[in-house]
Amino acid sequence: MKSKATLKQIAKELGVSVSTVSKALNGSPEISEPTKQRVQEYAKLKNYKPNVIGLNLKNRRTKTIGVIIPNILNSFFAKVFSGIEKVADEKGYKVITCISNESLEKEINVMEMLSNGTIDGFIVSIAEESQKLKKFDHFTSILNEGTPIVMFDRIVDEVNCDKVIVDDLDSAVHATEHLIKTGCKKIALLSAIDNLSVGKLRAQGFYKAMEANGLQVDENLVILTNTNEEFNSRIGGFFIKNKPDGVFALDEHASVTAMKLGIQNGYKIPKDLSIIGFADGVWSRRMTPSLSTVSQHGPEIGEVAAQLLIDKLESTEENYVFTTTTVKTELRQRDSTKRL
Repeated sequence: MKSKATLKQIAKELGVSVSTVSKALNGSPEISEPTKQRVQEYAKLKNYKPNVIGLNLKNRRTKTIGVIIPNILNSFFAKVFSGIEKVADEKGYKVITCISNESLEKEINVMEMLSNGTIDGFIVSIAEESQKLKKFDHFTSILNEGTPIVMFDRIVDEVNCDKVIVDDLDSAVHATEHLIKTGCKKIALLSAIDNLSVGKLRAQGFYKAMEANGLQVDENLVILTNTNEEFNSRIGGFFIKNKPDGVFALDEHASVTAMKLGIQNGYKIPKDLSIIGFADGVWSRRMTPSLSTVSQHGPEIGEVAAQLLIDKLESTEENYVFTTTTVKTELRQRDSTKRL
């Protein structure tokens, strides 16, 4: 069976714009007859079929939002999605959700598939591989075709679109200072997400807080890795060898692992070891003792992102100003830290 071509592929092969291909296939009088014939014959040769699923013929809109998340196992993204779906439902929009599995190729394929008439706009948190390789052209291409994008959590400055973030750096400063105020001096910094933009910002916040409070960072107490597997390979024996009195963990895996190993190695929490994690999944509350966390307010992030996208889709303004909205985090004190 022949593979189906897309408008973008046809435009590239013929050396014309996507708009020209679209108009030619629809018989627009704006396009010359020779160009129409050339485009239509090539489209037939390449087995092109227009995607009109759910298309609203009155305004050429689908009233559907495409959401791409990088990881289905992270409870944060599930919370964000709940916020997106809430606002979308209230505004009469449907939601199609896809998972990139941290893959650049899958992220590109999903966006190309959905942008061919299936959805009106995207809400995206960027895949790990895209950030690592600094490959963002697929976002720019989609935007240039007139499909709006709202990025959340994992964003990049290179792409000009609306964005929703949390105050990663400032909240890391606040969490580290909380540990310092409770008497911690040998504070460990643990991360399994150092290759992500949010991981780097949180680490910067830690160093900033330590310096501002006159504390020297012991690099033996710092483990910055890119994956859970790499983190697991380096954390063994850490608490016996280094004897920290505090831990600031930048992701849920590092948080939960630090808590378990601390307890296994005889630390009484929070008497001997205080822990704050940058996560607020179900494990944080169910562990014994419960884990103090920086809560990212996932549902609120989703609500803001969905509202931004729908506002853009329904706006009549030609010169739309892109915004970056910051959602404040909250330090939720539980039993793994001393009370001030």
